[in-house]
Amino acid sequence: MTVLSEAKTWRAPGMRAMCMVAMLAMASNATPSAAQEPDGLFATAAAGSQIKVDHSVWSSLLTKHVKRNASGLNEVDYAGFRATDLAPLRAYITSITRVDPATLDRPEQFALLANLYNAKTIEIVLDHYPVASIKDISLGGTVLSVVTGGPWKKKVVEISGTPISLDDIEHGLLRPIFKDPRVHYALNCASIGCPNLRTEAFTGEQLETQLDAAAREFINHSRGVQLADGKLRVSSIYSWFVEDFGGDDDGVIAHLKKYAAEPLATQLNTVTAVDDHFYDWKLNDVGR
Repeated sequence: MTVLSEAKTWRAPGMRAMCMVAMLAMASNATPSAAQEPDGLFATAAAGSQIKVDHSVWSSLLTKHVKRNASGLNEVDYAGFRATDLAPLRAYITSITRVDPATLDRPEQFALLANLYNAKTIEIVLDHYPVASIKDISLGGTVLSVVTGGPWKKKVVEISGTPISLDDIEHGLLRPIFKDPRVHYALNCASIGCPNLRTEAFTGEQLETQLDAAAREFINHSRGVQLADGKLRVSSIYSWFVEDFGGDDDGVIAHLKKYAAEPLATQLNTVTAVDDHFYDWKLNDVGR
C-alpha cells in the first residue's frame, strides 16, 4: 500500500543521472496502446457468472505461514515460507493471472485482485528477504520510486498478458472500480502498520463477510485507532486516502463508528476531529 503523498522535493548527489536512467527505462517499457491498459481488463464483469477462481493454495499457504501474536497482529513467517513454499506461491500467482477477468462477476474480480496483490507482495519480500521494511526493496518503475523505494510502481505481474504493478491493482483497479473503503482493509503491504494479512484467501462468495471482518479487526486494534484523553489518533491510511473515507474528519469518524466495538464505539461519540496520524513500516515478520 503505497503512500500517494510522499512526493517531495529531493536533492541528492547524482540525482539528475538517476532520473535520466529512470525516465529512459520508463520510456522503453511504455504501454503501446490504450487497449493494453489494466483497467481495460476489468471494464466489464460477467454478472451472474458461476465461474469461481480457485484460491485454495493461497489459503493453505496463509494458514501455514501467518501467525497471530498476542496483540492481535498477524505476522508472517517469511523465513519458513521462503524455505518451503516459494514454488507453490509462484505457481498460484501464475495460475490466477491466467484467468480472464471478463468471465468473472464483480465479487470474484475483487477477490482475484486482492489475493494477487497480497500474494505478489509476499513473493517480492521473499525474493529480497531478509529486509527490515518493504520500503527497502527498490524495484523502480518511476522517477519517484527510484528515491522513495518500494515495489509498488514496477510492473511485476501480467494478467492476460497485460503488465500490471501493485499500484495498478490498488489505485487503478480496486479503488476506482469498486469505490469501497474496505479495499484498504483487504490489501496488506507487509508492514506492521497495515491491516492484517488474513489467514484465508478472499473469495467472491464470502467477500462481504470477509471485508466487514477485516474492517472491524483493524479499527478495533491500536494499529488502526487510538483514543485517549479525548484525543483521536488514527492510522495514516485515513489521511493518505481520506477521499475514500468521506473526504474529511467527519467522514473518517463516521466510518470508524460503523465498525467500532465497545468501548471504542461510545468513545467515538465524544470526538469531532482527528488529532494525529501514525504508521509503522517495519516488516510484519515473526522473526523481527
